[in-house]
Amino acid sequence: MAHVRERAAEGPTFIAAETLFAMRHIVRNVPERLLNPTGRPGGYIGRKRGNGLEIVDVRLFSDGDDNRHIDAAATARTAKTHVRTFRDERDRTALLIADFRATMLWGTRTRLRSVAAAGALALAGWRVVEGGGRIALMAQGCDGNVYLPPRSRERAMAALTATLERSHQASIDALQAGGSDEATLEAMLEQAIARSSSGTTIVLASSLDETGDRFDQLLVAARRRFDIVVLLVRDPFETAPPQGAYPYLVIGEDPSASMRWAFVARRDEARADERIDRLRSAGIDVRVIETNATWTDMATALETVDGSRSAR
Repeated sequence: MAHVRERAAEGPTFIAAETLFAMRHIVRNVPERLLNPTGRPGGYIGRKRGNGLEIVDVRLFSDGDDNRHIDAAATARTAKTHVRTFRDERDRTALLIADFRATMLWGTRTRLRSVAAAGALALAGWRVVEGGGRIALMAQGCDGNVYLPPRSRERAMAALTATLERSHQASIDALQAGGSDEATLEAMLEQAIARSSSGTTIVLASSLDETGDRFDQLLVAARRRFDIVVLLVRDPFETAPPQGAYPYLVIGEDPSASMRWAFVARRDEARADERIDRLRSAGIDVRVIETNATWTDMATALETVDGSRSAR
């Protein structure tokens, strides 16, 4: 398989960072965004009053620092004056989780489920950045886990899109070599929770395969501290498969292995997806991302994913 950079800018089976980065114009053209680029409602940037309440750092005192911010504990422990730095508690942070495991490297219409997931996450990331927030990334592939800490503005999206490209290609290479990371969605979500501060919006793009025994319970428990958005990536074959017998091979298996067959019976109507009703009934925000949808349609489906705390 040729490397992504040797291909065209966009394709059904690979991810190109430049394509994902260029999706900014799609987000800007989607009407009725909840927040403007100032990061707050309204059309003008005004000076915020105060310093916020969230402590983000403790450092040595320097000229010009406010004496009211002196950290007594750090000062007593080190015998040097330390001050706390604060961040506005309205600062929005979103952790984007890309599922690039073996079950996602599959598709029958337009693009692989993994490629659709990357595109949806890039669109969600641009919404957060355009709203003045910060984004972090966690990508789980067949070769292991990758994490990018929260950053803001265009540099965050540049790092995110480049990491999505590298991680996706590395996952495909690992699968072709016969290796596959067996991490479940439950394990991925546990890592995401451990890396996130309270109030973070966690956006998971996955087909929800191989979730683990406690995945649903963990999602519900995480809702108490985080906003949870599940982007259910779905191929049309899953809901309305045409009748027939379908041969297939599994990437990474012995090339001399026998062909496998999947037999699909005729259905008069589309197959219902009980996962959506189950998660929504538990209070989880679920958005369906069809692999054959246009990027603009995906952006419309993500209109309220902006990294801000939702009303409950």
